[in-house]
Amino acid sequence: MPINQPSNQIKLTNVSIVRLKKGGKRYEIACYKNKVQEWRNGVEKDLDEVLQISNVFMNVSKGEVAKSNDLKKSFGTDDRHTIAREILSKGEVQVGEKEREHDTAALRREIATLVAEKCVDPATQTTYSVSIIEKAMTEAGYSVRANKNAKSQVSECIKILQSDSTLPIERAKMRIRVTMPKANIYDLRQKLLDGVDKLELEDTGGEEWSGTMIIDPGQFRVISDLLNKSVKGKGRVETLTFNTSATTTGG
Repeated sequence: MPINQPSNQIKLTNVSIVRLKKGGKRYEIACYKNKVQEWRNGVEKDLDEVLQISNVFMNVSKGEVAKSNDLKKSFGTDDRHTIAREILSKGEVQVGEKEREHDTAALRREIATLVAEKCVDPATQTTYSVSIIEKAMTEAGYSVRANKNAKSQVSECIKILQSDSTLPIERAKMRIRVTMPKANIYDLRQKLLDGVDKLELEDTGGEEWSGTMIIDPGQFRVISDLLNKSVKGKGRVETLTFNTSATTTGG
């Protein structure tokens, strides 16, 4: 297949190199950054949208194209699209040191931002700035995991901040409203309140009972499951506010 630009002038802009060793040789393909993971997740299915250059290389940065004889010996074929698919699925993504540092810093910042959104100072119920969370992460020796997204690391980060930093921190509370038929309240009211921090308002008028309450976010699913099991679709849980705090501490 033709190369879209001279082999000695390949410009590595927004590129991810995927490398696979096979048959005693090293093969590389040049892909658009972020497209490799989309391909592996099944989001992107068009190979031409993944490859920056529709070819297989011995060395992308030097523009050294793999020879057909070598490809046949290593892969049993010289069809470069077929080989590129195998390299995409089995190869290792090569990340430069500067890019790795940049990606790690960005991931760390994203985790800190999510933690700041979800947590408060227990004494004042005010949120912390992202910079304060980042300082606490450094103090606690928290290390991000490059192979996991930010959202999946938030819970672990909060636990480490609570145990290994001097920053007082807890998850912000949720304000919810629970509604159910009044006929069920005698059986369920106490079970509901067992997982509630504070019952702010209770309405027993009409045919339904409703209660506005403050809970830890971890109790939301517990309460939802209790209603689904006990009143079978006749009850509901509404989120009124996720973070009950109003101001931010720090700069």
